[in-house]
Amino acid sequence: MSTSAIPPALNVFGQPLVPCSFDPLTGFLRDGCCKTNEQDVGTHIICVIVTASFLMYSKSRGNDLMTPRLEWNFPGLQPGDQWCLCANRWLEAMDDGVAPLVVLESTNIKMLQLVELEILEQFDSRTGHDELSSNL
Repeated sequence: MSTSAIPPALNVFGQPLVPCSFDPLTGFLRDGCCKTNEQDVGTHIICVIVTASFLMYSKSRGNDLMTPRLEWNFPGLQPGDQWCLCANRWLEAMDDGVAPLVVLESTNIKMLQLVELEILEQFDSRTGHDELSSNL
């Protein structure tokens, strides 16, 4: 009987996924990475740097990410925190002009099934788009 290693999760560049955040601890699996599995109905695969405007937007859409939820060991997010976000919420925020910047090396390659890399690169946190990051 042979056992094969589970391949590492990859980022949008086809490289091993870099952790998104350990403080606050993020990821559907709460391992700091934007990994996913069949139980992750929210598809938490895009690593973002949340902004005040995005947090207010998310709250207005019914997902308050600012309020601590101790029962879920969730401290609440503050502007500047990195977080594995639901793919569809980011796409929705992009369409509405409030998408947070993306940490591409920490964003799961599965995000490319939903949006082209060229689009994600427009929100690359490494480039520091002033007009996108000015509301941190």
